[in-house]
Amino acid sequence: HWTLLSVSLLNCLLSTACSVGLALAMALTVHGRGTHLVRGCNSSALPEDARTAIATNDCPFNTTRIYDTALALWFPSLLLAAAEAVLSGRCCLVALVFRGIGPCAHSYGKEQV
Repeated sequence: HWTLLSVSLLNCLLSTACSVGLALAMALTVHGRGTHLVRGCNSSALPEDARTAIATNDCPFNTTRIYDTALALWFPSLLLAAAEAVLSGRCCLVALVFRGIGPCAHSYGKEQV
């Protein structure tokens, strides 16, 4: 029970931190209109909006689709990380109930006896 409690609590905290980080990355990307994604490209030819950026010799990748691709990958990752945090939280509650702590602990102990 203690192993389940500690592992589920750790996973819940890590998943929550991952969700917050992804949400922050998405918010900063949308707010900056994708300019932070192409910041490593040292070219004054890059426009303010990364959606209309063109591939230049100064940038090692094609910048035309990086904004949409990043958001398209981050959004499902955010949803999955949030779902993982919720499920880990539920596992943590189950471990607490098994240890006799929590709202359902007393009824569970009586039913088991």
